[in-house]
Amino acid sequence: MDEQNPPEGVDELAIAIVGMAGRFPGAPDVEAFWRNLREGVEGIRSFTDDELRARGVPEAALRSSDFVKAGAVLEGVDLFDAGFFGYSPREAALMDPQHRAFLECAWEALERSGFEPDGPRSVGVFAGTSLSTYLLFNLLTHRELIEAGDTFQVMIGNDKDFLATRLAYHLDLRGPSLDVQTGCSTSLVATHLACQALLGFQCDVAVAGGVSVDVPQRTGYMHQPGGIASPDGHCRPFDANGQGTVFGSGVGVVVLKRLEDALRDGNPIHAIIRGSAINNDGASKLGFTAPSVEGQVEVIARAQAMAGVTPDQIEYVETHGTGTLLGDPIEVSALTQVFRESTDANRFCALGSVKSNIGHLDAAAGVAGLIKATLAVEHGLIPPTLHFEKPNPNIDWEHSPFFVNAKAQEWRPKSGPRRAGVSSFGIGGTNAHAILEQPPALPATGAGRPWKLLVLSAKTETALEAATQRLAAHLEHHPELELADVAYTLQRGRKTFPHRRFLVCEDTQDAAEALASGDPERLVTESGRLEDRPVVFMFPGGGAQYLRMGEELYAQEPVFREHFDKCAALLRRSAGLALHDIVYPAKTAEEAEAKLTRTSTALPALFVVEYCLARLWMSWGIEPRAMIGHSVGEYVAACLAGVFSLEDALALVCERGRLFEKLPRGEMVSVSLSEQDMRPLLGDHLSLAALNGPEQCVVAGDSAAVERLVAELGTRGIEFRRLHIDVAAHSHLVEPILPAFGAFVAKLKLSAPTRPFVSGVSGTWITPAEATSPDYWVRHLRQTVRFGQGIQTLLSEPKHVLLEVGPGRTLSSLARLQIDRASTVITAASMRSPRENQSDGAFLLTTLGRLWQAGVRVPWARVHEGERRRYVVLPTYPFERRRHWMDPRPVHTSSPAASLQKRPEVSDWFYLPSWKRALPPAPPAKAEPQRWLLFVDSHGLGHLLARRLQDAGHTVITVSAGESFCRAGEGAYELQPHRREDYSTLLASLSEEERLPERIVHLWSVGEPEPGEAGRARVQQLGFDSLLLLAQALGALPPAARHLDVLSTGVQAVTGHESLCPDKATVLGPCRVLPREMPRLTCRSIDVELEGSTERTDALVTRLLAELSVPAAGATVALRGHHRWEQSFEPVRLPPAAPRLRQRGTYLITGGLGGIGLVLAEHLARTVQARLVLVGRSSFPARTEWDGWLATHGEADATSRRIQQLRTLESLGAEVLVLRADVGDASRMEAVLQQARDTFGELHGVIHAAGVPAGGLSQFKTAEAVASVFQPKIRGTWVLHTLLRGTPLDFFLLCSSRTAIVGDFGQVEHCAANAFLDAFAQQRAAEGDGPVFAVGWDTWKEVGQAVTTAMPDSLKHLRDALLEHALSSTEGLQVFDRVLSAGLPQVLVSTQDFSAVLANGPALFQDVTASLGDALSSAVADGDVDAAAGAPAGGDLGQKLASIWQRLLGVERVNPHDNFFDLGGNSLIGLKVIAEVKRTLGVDLPTVSLFENPTLGALTRLLGGGPEPEAAPTFTERRTRGAQRRDRLLRKLDTK
Repeated sequence: MDEQNPPEGVDELAIAIVGMAGRFPGAPDVEAFWRNLREGVEGIRSFTDDELRARGVPEAALRSSDFVKAGAVLEGVDLFDAGFFGYSPREAALMDPQHRAFLECAWEALERSGFEPDGPRSVGVFAGTSLSTYLLFNLLTHRELIEAGDTFQVMIGNDKDFLATRLAYHLDLRGPSLDVQTGCSTSLVATHLACQALLGFQCDVAVAGGVSVDVPQRTGYMHQPGGIASPDGHCRPFDANGQGTVFGSGVGVVVLKRLEDALRDGNPIHAIIRGSAINNDGASKLGFTAPSVEGQVEVIARAQAMAGVTPDQIEYVETHGTGTLLGDPIEVSALTQVFRESTDANRFCALGSVKSNIGHLDAAAGVAGLIKATLAVEHGLIPPTLHFEKPNPNIDWEHSPFFVNAKAQEWRPKSGPRRAGVSSFGIGGTNAHAILEQPPALPATGAGRPWKLLVLSAKTETALEAATQRLAAHLEHHPELELADVAYTLQRGRKTFPHRRFLVCEDTQDAAEALASGDPERLVTESGRLEDRPVVFMFPGGGAQYLRMGEELYAQEPVFREHFDKCAALLRRSAGLALHDIVYPAKTAEEAEAKLTRTSTALPALFVVEYCLARLWMSWGIEPRAMIGHSVGEYVAACLAGVFSLEDALALVCERGRLFEKLPRGEMVSVSLSEQDMRPLLGDHLSLAALNGPEQCVVAGDSAAVERLVAELGTRGIEFRRLHIDVAAHSHLVEPILPAFGAFVAKLKLSAPTRPFVSGVSGTWITPAEATSPDYWVRHLRQTVRFGQGIQTLLSEPKHVLLEVGPGRTLSSLARLQIDRASTVITAASMRSPRENQSDGAFLLTTLGRLWQAGVRVPWARVHEGERRRYVVLPTYPFERRRHWMDPRPVHTSSPAASLQKRPEVSDWFYLPSWKRALPPAPPAKAEPQRWLLFVDSHGLGHLLARRLQDAGHTVITVSAGESFCRAGEGAYELQPHRREDYSTLLASLSEEERLPERIVHLWSVGEPEPGEAGRARVQQLGFDSLLLLAQALGALPPAARHLDVLSTGVQAVTGHESLCPDKATVLGPCRVLPREMPRLTCRSIDVELEGSTERTDALVTRLLAELSVPAAGATVALRGHHRWEQSFEPVRLPPAAPRLRQRGTYLITGGLGGIGLVLAEHLARTVQARLVLVGRSSFPARTEWDGWLATHGEADATSRRIQQLRTLESLGAEVLVLRADVGDASRMEAVLQQARDTFGELHGVIHAAGVPAGGLSQFKTAEAVASVFQPKIRGTWVLHTLLRGTPLDFFLLCSSRTAIVGDFGQVEHCAANAFLDAFAQQRAAEGDGPVFAVGWDTWKEVGQAVTTAMPDSLKHLRDALLEHALSSTEGLQVFDRVLSAGLPQVLVSTQDFSAVLANGPALFQDVTASLGDALSSAVADGDVDAAAGAPAGGDLGQKLASIWQRLLGVERVNPHDNFFDLGGNSLIGLKVIAEVKRTLGVDLPTVSLFENPTLGALTRLLGGGPEPEAAPTFTERRTRGAQRRDRLLRKLDTK
């Protein structure tokens, strides 16, 4: 577009308001806002008691006379188009609705302003927001956010500091980006700062505004006499009854440019800011929150001075106008002082206040007033100020320059343009005032081309449909719009998204009707993600020409006409051809067409039209990346590539045509055969003229030979088509003219090509040597045209767009025959064929639309070069808002700390697993498409789910259990369930395809397992092993929010009648522990029962889809029939009771020589003088060796202490048999039981207390580590169960752990193994198989790993904190007696309120790790790294990392090669380091990263700093035995 010089006399200090957007109470957009203002509609609304009760307003408040049941509500604050801005639903829900509303409004304002999204990025952002009440009243009631490590995300999503920069980031705006915070004046101060930045050339466009969303809304408020809030829910500025304002929510944004730039660029101009000013009251007022006459006087006078206007030129002031008894008189007094400086006139200036309509919008109040005043100045109407009935008696209205405008009145300025003032004053004293002026009248732009190209795009299909209908309605209601400006605005002022649609139309009515109709023939719609696609020009050869080709383009397109006229002049001068008469004759068609059949005129005419068309495309910015020409079409390509000058190219074409006319008549025929099949049919009189494709040949020769060939082809049934040409081009018949042609070419200047093009002789890229050789052009005239091979050369680039530049579609059709359906290459034609009855202009614009749609970058300004165009206000992007909201949770008054205190009564320590009926989760109104990864079962449930998810628009990948990793089809994989590499390969493949999942559903624990030990092993591979390996693979990826649902059958005992599979219960370990260790992962367990019939299965799938629609974190759910159950743990009192023990009974205790085993053994000895069989894994001296051992070992020796304890048992009357065995070794345990029976007789009870300490992150669990924990707990239980089947035991007590439910950090295998014990007990109870009890023990404080683990002195307070609530041995025995007496299958023991434990578990872990960091850093204060000892590589980054290590490891000095684990690090401290890196450096590191990069230098390089290392010791080499021991000890810290 030609730059338009601004009119003379334009004020260089003036700023144009070029765009506005807003949402206000009662008004979703600026148009509705103006309509309400104009019609005197109040946006403040009253609430019913039922509405208020639903919002939790107490009855006492509803009955209070001071309670005001009104508010200024902003609708839809819970809605946001998260996907548009690239946010996940969780991120959106964690973001302040103020930030979200501002993002959307700023986008709308920019679209309305004519901002070019792909243009210069010198755009500033100046904005402010109110306090985040969403954070205070909603998010902070969700403690799990803090526990999950989301505090940083919550902070940046809700802090005022990130409003402006968030917009700058999402829109790539690179001017100054400032958050402004001056209270109520925030947004007008932001506007002033934006003006200053524009005038200082710090940016060329500025976005300014403010937002205030106060939640909860619709709650009313309590009026306080003398306060700022209105007593009746109405704001009455300047009225005698004005007693305050009503606070509300809203958002407003303006887009600003220097006036001269806006005039030049054709932006819409709503008003002009002539001047603005800001200041502060200082101390010249009654108090901090009070207004100041002096401060207001100064800021208004300064703004008027900056604007260069006098008060008598201002006829309207949009005041701050809060309707308060103190504020209104002060404001009018200040205005009066300023105006009286230059005028004595009375009642000439209207006052208004938008707060009477929408209340006080806090940080958005100033911009709301600015937008109102702008609309008044633009439309020439002063809206009424509501509720003004009786003037405030404290204001001298009779002698004032002002009057309150209580009715809408037309604004006819007395002289000059309309001008208005706008005031906004903030609590704290920051004042702002601006002077607005009516925009200048602009000349009409003109109609432009007869045909217009309207383009629309969106991120989704539904948004594209909405955009289409909105534009249709807008054009229908605004027929006065210049359609060329509409097209220009859509082309230049809108960002292009993947879903694209265009329409070629003639006028506004045609456009509105076509858009509304949805006619797919008019509305061309495609979707694609390829951008910046290169274009290839294809130039057709002889035979494509027709009479009047491009005539309309000649008439309407100046570039086409300019080049055509230039070529015509050259041809007239050099060859005597009258090109206009040949192509666009005034003669009859018969005469004119006869001329175009002669090669001497047809070839130059064809060349010129193709050349002019190419030049037109290039003038529009569609530059060819490459070119190809068919026969004479290659001359056009060579000319554009600079091989020939235009004059020489025209001369060469004319010479070719002249020489052709000397040849005898020949014919050409197109045949559907391959070259191989065609050659045997040629003989001596036919030549292969062209190879247009694999089975597309053109044969040339004399007429008789062609006739014989045609007859043969007809006999064989081979398709052919005669070409309408009387020259046998590219055949042996042209050989007589070759010498003359070669001599002519030799006279021309040939240059190396500056643009690549494909040779018709070789079918590949032409070389400079070929292009500059006359011999090449001679061969080009004679030899076969290898167009088909040339197309194959071009197809090697999959992004190519093949554009035919010339008459018709011949080359496009030939090219399409070679393009595979899966290829992304597309073709397009530039000019209609002679039989098509369509406008040349419409055809060309349709092709331009297709190029844009395909992803070709179109510089629209060049398309409109030479036109006078202007942006117009059109409907903005139709955001597809969804509810992203975290409702507040009830806040309990009891302190969490108190609920975690140890309860004094042992009877209150018991809990039973329970199930509560619950409603299914409410699915979202419309689920956003997500990426799902389903590990599908072999029973078909997973495939049914996948199909339904795909039908709902989701992307679904399925994974089946197989023998090895492979792709099993589109969106389907197989992998080996217990091979870690397969999971990593899977995720790597998905990452490459940008299909990493947001949701994962694991169904490999669905279905009946195979019986026996092999079946149980397979259950673990498909369940626990698979989940653990999946987590390890996920942990190696950059952290991202993901949700994992684990579906199973046979895990939960809900009704008591289920067929249970205890081995499957180990999946609960990963479900409960992984979210502790991977903070951005959430998990849920869903246990189902497979249904027999198809109908019931379909119903189950439907219920599962509803369940999966909401990714509930931490839930344990069971679906039984049509009921949904959620697990809970209900307290049950177990009073003291006599234990179920026999006097002199025989009892087997596995783990019998452990701390807890010996305590229980002593209890049995003391109470019933039991016969005790104590089984342990470790070697122990035989009884005959005890005395010798004690004599040679001290009392502190562990074995010595055990010998003494065993002798104590015997002194209490017990008989003791100590045996060594691995409880998971069936043969050894069979021998143990036989020896026990031989010694004591039949067993009466078993206490299974064997176990191996677990600990450490799941990321680093090995199969061996897991097996060591599962061996005693799981295999040992099955061994005991099998060997004792038929033995009438009084009890079989399984020592489980509270960890099975809580899912403690670092305890995934321990949690899983104990979940198995709980499920095993439930299964035995369901099957009536003896008294099997599982006790979920709390921590013991005097025995067990938590006590015996050695710890540094600096960490002993940690253990004390962990043991504070633990069981003493005496308490543990009381629990034992009560549990044994109760005879319940599963009892959980917790000395604390277990619901509080579950709610605070993650937070307690964070406290532990925080304390760990504090303890380790207590030995050394923060300090610099000793440079003499070797400063960390990586500069500042290395220094920061070193400082983190120093603080958390408690070391004075860190060198680049120092190993984290050698310095005393472990997994707990490692997580703290990773958290600190995220907090201080803003970098998310996978948990595995520190362990894979354990030296300071390696971690620095991983983060992007520091040189490659010199040879350094490896991780395992550096890790000393001492460091390994420290790690092992700390990992055992939380072991029960």
